[in-house]
Amino acid sequence: MDRRSFLSLTMGILVSRLWGQGRSRWDLSLEEARDLPEEDFWEWVRFQFPRHPTLINLNNGGVSPHPKPVQEMLWRLEAAANEAPAYIMWRVQDRKELLRQRLAELAGADPEEIAIVRNTTEALETVIFGLDLRRGDEVIAAESDYPSMVAAWQQRERRDGIKVRWVRLPLPTDDEEALIRPYLEAITPRTRVLHLTHLINWTGQVVPLTRLCAEARRRGIFTIVDAAHSFAHLVYRFSELGCDAIGVSLHKWLCAPFGTGLLYVRKEKIQEVWPLFAAPSDRKADDIRKFEHLGTRSIPVEQAILAAIDFHEAIGAQRKYERLVALRRYWLQKALQIPGVRSLTPDTLAGGLATIQMEGWEPPKLADYLLEKHQIITTAIDWKGIQGLRITPHVYTRFSELDRLLEALHKARQL
Repeated sequence: MDRRSFLSLTMGILVSRLWGQGRSRWDLSLEEARDLPEEDFWEWVRFQFPRHPTLINLNNGGVSPHPKPVQEMLWRLEAAANEAPAYIMWRVQDRKELLRQRLAELAGADPEEIAIVRNTTEALETVIFGLDLRRGDEVIAAESDYPSMVAAWQQRERRDGIKVRWVRLPLPTDDEEALIRPYLEAITPRTRVLHLTHLINWTGQVVPLTRLCAEARRRGIFTIVDAAHSFAHLVYRFSELGCDAIGVSLHKWLCAPFGTGLLYVRKEKIQEVWPLFAAPSDRKADDIRKFEHLGTRSIPVEQAILAAIDFHEAIGAQRKYERLVALRRYWLQKALQIPGVRSLTPDTLAGGLATIQMEGWEPPKLADYLLEKHQIITTAIDWKGIQGLRITPHVYTRFSELDRLLEALHKARQL
């Protein structure tokens, strides 16, 4: 056992014994825990998350578990709401404006630019189907964009006669110019929309957005950003990106309740986008709230986002990002020493998500092997020529668990 594994094990035993003697998990608050030594702090973070007794979850990129403060807030709100739902949910618990304010502060935006929705797909399709585009208008998007977004633009092509110009990005790369160039070269006088994915879910590639958004604005082109994997993962502010619309899933890297998301639309552009569901007649065209008329929704689920924001801020955005990058580099650098393993993820323009290929293994077969033989959950990727095994640890992941992944990959290579 190496030194890192030994420290993780002894810390786990120590915490278990303390709890066994009646020590509460809340003896240290979120604020107090921040001052712990680094590895002690991350062990404290780990104990805030539910964990399966036998499985190692390395597919946090799909959906992340919520930490105990989020679960407990959600359970309390649900229990209270069920006593008298119409009164408790709608007249007592619905503090949407407070939530809007907190999300805006977290995102680096004006509260009047933030709508609370259910996921990135809903957020972005609101904009995709809400923009007035005419036959012959052009949209630029990448082949590596998320399938729901690709399908949405294809539907607009069939229905409205617009044209989508699909660009192929040179993945993976740490060359920003190489990522920017395909978009700029595809622009024509008929380009109306530039659709961008900030962190590509298939490989973890980060696309530099600031220059692209600035160039699009200079030419009067509307910019839409898929930030499902970059929000609460990378460190940035919406106001710095300079784009017109952003969609986010809060149940990924923020660890908020399942089925929570946000839509950002730059204030000057709100009136240019129709809501996906018709808003009441008294809702002004330039009011961000017009995008929230979605029928009955779970107020407890929405309000528990506040606990996820508190947890994220207690860790600190920069500290969290650095941990995620450290986890990715730790396992990936060691995996690349295994004969026949290749990375589809760059080193610099990336966060905590990475994808590999292993010679002699199809990704679905390798994912099945890791789950069935080693109880490790991963994701098989197969999209537009991108084929690999995606690994997404989170802040609660131990280095010793990544060692188990590496051991399993070594065994797979020997089969």
